[in-house]
Amino acid sequence: MLDGKVVLVTGGTGSFGQKFVEIVLKRFRPRKIIIYSRDEFKQLEMQKRFAEHLEVLRFFIGDIRDKSRLCRALEGVDFVIHTAALKQVPAAEYNPFEAVRTNIIGTQNLIDAAIDRGVKKVVALSTDKAVNPINLYGATKLAMEKIVIAAENYSGGRDITFSVVRYGNVLGSRGSVVPYFLELKARGEKEFPITDERMTRFWITLEEAVELVLFALENALGGEVFVPKLPSMRITDLARAIEPECRFRIIGIRPGEKLHETLISEDEARTVRDLGRYYVILPQFVFRKKDLEKHYAGYPAVPEGFSYRSDRNTWWLTVEDLRQILKEKLGARL
Repeated sequence: MLDGKVVLVTGGTGSFGQKFVEIVLKRFRPRKIIIYSRDEFKQLEMQKRFAEHLEVLRFFIGDIRDKSRLCRALEGVDFVIHTAALKQVPAAEYNPFEAVRTNIIGTQNLIDAAIDRGVKKVVALSTDKAVNPINLYGATKLAMEKIVIAAENYSGGRDITFSVVRYGNVLGSRGSVVPYFLELKARGEKEFPITDERMTRFWITLEEAVELVLFALENALGGEVFVPKLPSMRITDLARAIEPECRFRIIGIRPGEKLHETLISEDEARTVRDLGRYYVILPQFVFRKKDLEKHYAGYPAVPEGFSYRSDRNTWWLTVEDLRQILKEKLGARL
């Protein structure tokens, strides 16, 4: 699928971008992978990590707020993986229009540049926080989803597809509670701060996130939102997996935080199809000449009243499951 292709990853020095490059270099023979991001130091560190593959990797300093720079970077690009975003919830609340400029306007810049430069496929990464958002970050990601899907409607006769993948917390990524809990354990702490003992989260590894994006690249007709089927975990079980003898200090839910995650709302479920490993949310508005309903007609619709929430899941990780995953994926010493 990616053999001989040119792929550009916005925000490519982040956790996802690093894992995406690692997996693609092992599995495919791309002609070029372009890392498009703002931080030259992170690009330097990434060059060191992938020093044996610099004949394939290109590093492009740029901001998705800068449309002219995007147009230059997208020259000759086949596929775009759009991960660049302002992601920290408090930072977005204190700097709201900065989040809008990056997450919404920056995405629109990317869409326009991709259409103009003849890109074939764009896959954008979204988050559970885009579902019934209660903070500005989630609202900007909801808007991002909408404008990416709507791009199908005005790309004219150009051969380009736009799709979205949506998932929740990533094991060990920046902002994850896992590194913090591991640090507490390393210091010999037994008291772990917990926002709420009832809190649940979906759980996805970076490898699974990359597989989801590759699935979308290969299968999207354009206009879909793909959602993986994931296990749930309780935040208290995660803490006990890291330190079995820990006790909890309840600190309360932080501003802008939800008690449980939702990846598909009940209202969205009316256009959801079950693909087996993934769900696909079909757009409620018709885009271009692609008959998505016909293409996905062979896949079952989800039941009436369906929603995909972390507290109502049928697939749960136990404390032992979590310990094993932390050992295998992060090399944690537990």
